[in-house]
Amino acid sequence: MAHTHPHAEEPTRRDFLYIATGAVGAVGVAATLWPFIDQMNPDASVQALASIEVDISSIEVGQGITVMWRGKPVFIRHRTEAEIAEARAVPVDSLPDPFARNDALPADAPATDENRAPREEWLVQVGVCTHLGCVPLGEQGDYDGWFCPCHGSHYDTAGRIRRGPAPRNLEIPVYEFVSDTLVRIG
Repeated sequence: MAHTHPHAEEPTRRDFLYIATGAVGAVGVAATLWPFIDQMNPDASVQALASIEVDISSIEVGQGITVMWRGKPVFIRHRTEAEIAEARAVPVDSLPDPFARNDALPADAPATDENRAPREEWLVQVGVCTHLGCVPLGEQGDYDGWFCPCHGSHYDTAGRIRRGPAPRNLEIPVYEFVSDTLVRIG
């Protein structure tokens, strides 16, 4: 024998109408708000800048260029054998930030030169100091890499923080070599 609560009531037509009216109202509100939410998405011109291709054929060994990507400077450096050797000689456990900061790798990947510059002669990194967002100067500082004169952060030839207030290494964006002379960033 089923026991029912003496004050329990069966759903009525009025309950159904309340629920149906609420559901129709929620759909109407969502349909009204969608155009406002959708207009916040980036337009085609912004999405076009999501990736750029850079011709690197004219960059000589020991030189670097700066290109703009997503409103940020990106340093592309054609490193010398000495710069590569200097970067590879640094033990990761001696670095203030032991992580690669390479968007193509797991977050806990070590900051080895190989993880930061998979094609050893080319270093591609976002040129924004991780302290307060300044743009470091190339081929300067105590480690012949980059130096942020605003607050004194020194980065090595692999873009890793070595001295100063910056908490992290310069970031490595997702990029790929489309050919020997063309790199796509983003």
